Amino acid sequence: MKKICAFLLVFSGLLLLSQVKIVHAKPARMLLDITDIQGLRKNQLVGYGLVVGLDGTGDKNQVKFTSQSMVNMLQQFGVTLDGRTDPKLKNVAAVTVTADIMPQAGKGQLVNVTVSSIGDAKSLRGGTLLLTPLKGIDGQIYATAQGNLVVGGIKAQGTSGSSITVNTPTTGTIPNGAVIEREIQSDFIEQKDVILNLKRPNFKTARNIEVAINELFGPDVARAQGQHRVAVAAPTDARQRVTFMSMLEEIEVELGRTKQRVVFNSRTGTVVMGANVKVRKAAVSHGNLTVTITESSNVSQPNAFGQGNTVTTPESSIYIEKGENPMFVWPEGTSLDVIVKAINSLGAAPDDLMSILQSLHEAGSLEAELVVI
Repeated sequence: MKKICAFLLVFSGLLLLSQVKIVHAKPARMLLDITDIQGLRKNQLVGYGLVVGLDGTGDKNQVKFTSQSMVNMLQQFGVTLDGRTDPKLKNVAAVTVTADIMPQAGKGQLVNVTVSSIGDAKSLRGGTLLLTPLKGIDGQIYATAQGNLVVGGIKAQGTSGSSITVNTPTTGTIPNGAVIEREIQSDFIEQKDVILNLKRPNFKTARNIEVAINELFGPDVARAQGQHRVAVAAPTDARQRVTFMSMLEEIEVELGRTKQRVVFNSRTGTVVMGANVKVRKAAVSHGNLTVTITESSNVSQPNAFGQGNTVTTPESSIYIEKGENPMFVWPEGTSLDVIVKAINSLGAAPDDLMSILQSLHEAGSLEAELVVI
């Protein structure tokens, strides 16, 4: 009897377990990782300057603005050149200087700058940027930059004209090379509401943000205003608002369902697909037609006593090869791993992979959004 009861208990337990649904946890992210705060953003600066100290790799004589800029700079130090004199400046290059200022950055703080050649300089390696004012979109000077460049690229050239270039030698950086001279004003503290802009707009995510904030601070503190933004009532006192924002940083929010993406980089041939990209049932066939043309020259020379001339006749050899790749059938809900293995088995290059996925998307079989960068 005891054995029968024990068997019934085990059987009933297994029956209950079989009826339990496994619930997968939804992805959760920190609030400020998925939103931007309106009024707190980077500000871009740009300036025009001169890089000196180059080892003969600067702008050539035909770049007139480099010479003119150097003459203007020398005049500021009391050096006057004859207007007919054209200084030959092989060690100087005209450059643009760019920098990003973080929100609410104060005077005296240092920021990184990027220096790029705008003339025909071969390399900026070993150069020094002279004092350059950096302006904002309003034309006001917000920072000044100066210092020695760090260049990751290099270019070498032989006397015969052959050369080799590694990375980009005409662009460099100066870590902490700019000093902020003027603060960029922000009305973040004065605003009644803190506006949270979603980095990836989604109605469900906006609703979850509203619910999570209201559960912590009380009803009607957060108000979703669409799929793009959420308005949050916040204290206007500076110290209280800092405390309020620090509490917002600790809130975790469940993300709404978003479309999976397949990203193509048309410049490098890189293809990146999300782990949940799937395809509906589809048949795929991919074949390449390779045409190879080889050019060669034949020399026709008459005999020793002939009166003819030696001539060169061209000869072309054309070879056509057609790939014999079979058609693949992908079943419903095929995962990323199966897609990659099947396409690799076809011997497809990244460009071919782009074509295949684009065709699947046009056929309505790819459950993802195509993004080309």
